[in-house]
Amino acid sequence: MDFYTKDKLKAVDAIEQAQRLAFAPVAFHTARSLRDLGILSALDDAGDKGLNAEDITQLSGVSTYGVKVLLDMGLSAGLVTWSADKQIYALTKMGYFIEHDGMTRANMDFTADVCYAGLQHLTEAISEGTPAGLKELGEWDTIYEGLSTLPEPAKQSWFNFDHFYSDKAFPKLLEIVFANQPSKIVDIGGNTGKWAIKCCDYNADVSMTIVDLPQQLAMAKVNAAEHGFADRIEGVACNMLNPSCELPKHADVYWMSQFLDCFSPKEIVSILSRVKSAMSTSSSIYILELFPDRQSHEAGAHSLNATSLYFTCLANGNSRFYRAQDFVECIHEAGLEIAEQIDNIGWGHSLIKCQLPTE
Repeated sequence: MDFYTKDKLKAVDAIEQAQRLAFAPVAFHTARSLRDLGILSALDDAGDKGLNAEDITQLSGVSTYGVKVLLDMGLSAGLVTWSADKQIYALTKMGYFIEHDGMTRANMDFTADVCYAGLQHLTEAISEGTPAGLKELGEWDTIYEGLSTLPEPAKQSWFNFDHFYSDKAFPKLLEIVFANQPSKIVDIGGNTGKWAIKCCDYNADVSMTIVDLPQQLAMAKVNAAEHGFADRIEGVACNMLNPSCELPKHADVYWMSQFLDCFSPKEIVSILSRVKSAMSTSSSIYILELFPDRQSHEAGAHSLNATSLYFTCLANGNSRFYRAQDFVECIHEAGLEIAEQIDNIGWGHSLIKCQLPTE
């Protein structure tokens, strides 16, 4: 679905929105401070009757100056309302969601802790084709080499963000993938092993192989052992950017969840071609991705387009969340056939099932 075919704003509205965009970082940090300092929570507890600044100071421990200056910007950002007669602030619906909504929290913390400082280097990243903002977090060529050693709170916020979106999709995905009772699944880009563990929980007979960088495999190995699946989850160390890296052959399922968006189109074709070489005629590939143009709501497309610039500036400098057609072209170029496509799983995921071409 395309949300961006028309310019919908009148000139007076456009210039107002331009000012909001110019001060967007101020509004962002205001919202996060109001949340983290307990001011939104105090207003939430007060309900419709609201609170004055002095009451909020008593409840939150924030100075009256701090309460007023933050909440006045909160008024402009739409987080609170103001009663001049009663000198009372009250929480708006948007303020409520900043306080309570898990998606908003995951997105906000990811933006603040992982992306914010690095995005100052966005122009450099675009000009050079490198993740120029990554130096704000550590000295690696790509963020994936440093995931296990990211500084806090960036590390926790990265994994919270990643897992939030995949976790909601897991129940439906498990039903689909295990419909044909696969006994061997290769999880390419398995990261911390969360999907492999879910599979072992779901089916007592399946064996899992995680293919990933050594740093990620170390985390996955610990997690597998903690869940009692050390004997059913094995690891194969492999940098998928290395074309000589061989994949386990003849698995029933090759699984890639939010993985291929970490690569350029040329690299995606290379990876899929190597998976194709490892397949048997009965193998299937399942690709779970997020496509901006297959979202049901504009907020989903907005979030994905924003997150694409994380890939540009911090992850690797050359990947993104792709439009569906662009991604499908990579699948066809790798010589694979699409057997099935399912949209709107979980928070807007799309699942693409691929197989070897039929003769």
